[in-house]
Amino acid sequence: MAGIDGGSAAEVVIDTRVDPSGALVVTVSGELDMSNASSLEATVASITAEGPERLIFDLSGLRFMDSAGIAVLVSATSKVNAVQLRDPSPVVRRVIELTGLSGVLPIEP
Repeated sequence: MAGIDGGSAAEVVIDTRVDPSGALVVTVSGELDMSNASSLEATVASITAEGPERLIFDLSGLRFMDSAGIAVLVSATSKVNAVQLRDPSPVVRRVIELTGLSGVLPIEP
């Protein structure tokens, strides 16, 4: 939320890897908002161009997410067969639940 006061953009760190099951995992940490959601959108576009079946977003280090971040996650659901959220922080979990998106963006047990 650093960008609200007109200052610098929020900082987000995005990393990708393949987990032992072969699923692509996108780890997102920091703050995801309209000032940097395009970075995640570009990562997702690059990954989904390869046609993966499943995409996992590890959100354990994500401290904040606004509607721009949610839009990127929801958009990913139209590009792969399955999208799951892994270990979202309590704040991010609450956003997903309050928006009613836990059916579209299921959280791994």
